[in-house]
This record gives sequence, structure tokens and C-alpha cells, in this order.
Amino acid sequence: MAADLNYLAHDPDLLPLWRTVHGRLCAGTSPDMINAVRVTGLSTAGIAQLRTWLDTSTRRRRGASAVATDGDTTTVPLRELLGVLHLEPAQLGTLVENAVGAAIVDRSAAALAAAALREQLWQYAVERLPGLPRLLARLRATGVGEDDTAIRHSIAALAAVLHRLPVQPPIPLPKLAHDITGDPHYFDLDTLNGNRLVAALAERAGQPEPARPDLIRAVLAANGIIADRLSATVLLLNVVVDGDGPIDRRLRESPAPVALTLLDLVEHPPLLAPQVLTVVENPSVIEIAYTTGIRQPLACTSGQLRAVDHTLFQLAVKHAVTLRYAGDIDPAGRQIAAAVAATYGAQLIGMDEETAADANLRPAILPALDVSGGAGLSPVYQEHDAVLARILDQSASLPPVRTHRDDEGA
Repeated sequence: MAADLNYLAHDPDLLPLWRTVHGRLCAGTSPDMINAVRVTGLSTAGIAQLRTWLDTSTRRRRGASAVATDGDTTTVPLRELLGVLHLEPAQLGTLVENAVGAAIVDRSAAALAAAALREQLWQYAVERLPGLPRLLARLRATGVGEDDTAIRHSIAALAAVLHRLPVQPPIPLPKLAHDITGDPHYFDLDTLNGNRLVAALAERAGQPEPARPDLIRAVLAANGIIADRLSATVLLLNVVVDGDGPIDRRLRESPAPVALTLLDLVEHPPLLAPQVLTVVENPSVIEIAYTTGIRQPLACTSGQLRAVDHTLFQLAVKHAVTLRYAGDIDPAGRQIAAAVAATYGAQLIGMDEETAADANLRPAILPALDVSGGAGLSPVYQEHDAVLARILDQSASLPPVRTHRDDEGA
């Protein structure tokens, strides 16, 4: 006599089993092809019930159960169970649908259709982006969801750019992006599409993909694409030049700090005279030097390593300028300083433990708020007199800063 399907479907101890079978059927497996299933989460009562049905007297005597367990996983011989319960495989679908409360939906056909669409997409990519296997591998690695509109649009946009190369006359990157996609920010260099464009241009030229900002812009410039030549600047003060170009004249004639763009340094690079150039992180240091009449050559990168900053360092190295670099004494400042020292041979100043210790002996008027939760030492910034004295080497000319210790002694 066949078992009661309603009873089996509503036994909570057997629900993990029916959920597992439901998943197999939704994956496209035919009921009569399921021999056994591995079930996670069966209760002790559920395992005992299955063994009651499946373990014959002979099995019990031999000590080998038909329902094997391994930790939280139980192997259930489903075909044998159906035979014991006098159920046909065709009844399995109704049983598990009632137990799980969800219809069986064959996802295998959908999966095959999705796979076919992905293959069509990759074939489209191969056709639109020929000769770029490295980029195609990257596109595949990102994966594709149910909607491939965005990645297909990206492929089309990249193909449109490559078709126009080299761009003559040169064109700003936002203008190129706008002309192709209607969005001037589509290929911004801090976006996925911007990264893909740089990767495509580098691979097309047979070069490794660049990581440094100045090298990225060099790859773009080689194809007639201009990126960020005006939006970022470096500050120079008292820098000695030997040339007669427009930037040389600006530096020579201006008593105040001069802001130079990447366009200035690339199109009209100054001829730097041999000198010791101190490069700082914070513009306020340049301001202090200017207002106090300090005459040593100084430059400021604003605490970043952008293309314009790398270009300045390269000019300094090219013209045998002796570089010194000073940053804030904090993790970000030390990281940037280490990169400058390693890449351009700059001597680091005002960033050692002695400077930090000296600064800690002369705190600000109010104690700093502890935003780190007490983890690690407090940062020391370049505006501190102890740091300025080492950077500018003229601490006597700086206006004194009162501390809370001074106030306490007053």
C-alpha cells in the first residue's frame, strides 16, 4: 500500500530531504534518474524515521544502515525509499511541491539559454575588440548578470574609441567620452570603463598596463587623448631656472608661489638649475615660507602623487636637482614619502622619530581629540613648528605658536 503523500509532505523532520529533492528537480534532473541524495540538516528524528523504513533486519544484524551520516550530512537512497513507500518516481514532484510550498521550475533550460547569451556576448566582444586577448579575459572575469546591457555598451564604446585612434587633433578625454556615449564622465580614469580604456590602449601598443598616473596619461596622450592637464597643479616657490621659456619666465619673475599644471610642465617644461629642491605635502608650508620671506627653493604636491607630481619629480631628476621630501608623519604621509624616495631618490626630512618626539613635547593649545580609539601614535603634521624648523631650517623667522602649557604657566 502506497504511503500517504500528505503525511510525508507535512512531516517537519523530513522537510530537509524534500527541499534537497526539490532543488535537484528544479536543476532539470528527471525523478527516475535520482538514485540517492545528500541532505544537510536532517534531525535525529528524521534519520530515525528513514532508517525505520529502509533498514531491514539483515542490515540491522550487520550493523550497516542504508542511511549513512557524515557529520551534518546524510546520504539517503531515494530510489530505494520510493520503493519501500510504494511510490512511483512520477509522484515525487507532487510530494516535494506540497512539502516545500513552491512549484518545480526547470532552471536548466534557463541556464542553457543564459550560457548561450553569454557566448554570444563574448563572440561580440571578440569581433568588436580584435587583438586584445588580455582585455577580453578581464571582461570575462568580471562576469555577467541577467542583464548584459552595461557590458555590451562598454564593449561598443571601447570599440568606437579604438576605431578613431589616433585622435587628431588631440582631444580631451571628457570630450571623447561625450562624443561617443553622451556622458563626459564615461571614461573617467577612476571608473571601470576608464580602466578598461587604458588597458586596451596599453595592450594595443604591446605595453604592460600602467599603474602610475603619469604613465597612464602618457598612454592616452600617445593616442591623442588628453586627460587632466589643467585640473591639478603643483606649487613652486623660489625655484631657480636657467631656461627662457614661458614657464621659466613665470618662475623667474614671480615673487609669489606659482601654480603649474600638467600642461605647463609637458608643453613648456622649465629648465631647472642645479639646486636643492624641498618638496612638501601641504600648501600651508609654502604659504608660511612666502609670508616669512624664506628664500629656499620649495615645491608642494598637495599630499598626492598625481600625474603632475610625477612629471615635476621627473624634471627634477632629469636636470640633476637634489630632491628632499617632507610629508605629514602619519600612515598616508609615510607611504607617499616612501614612494618618492624609492622612485626618485629623494632624501626624506622632518619625518623621523626624533622630529615626532620633539613635536610631542610641544603640543597645541588644546589636546587633540583621540579619533583612533587609542590605537597608535597621534599624527604629526607639517604645520607644527618642530617640523617646519627641519623643513625650512629657519624656525626663528616663524611666528611663535602659544601652547596650552604656555597658558598654564601664565
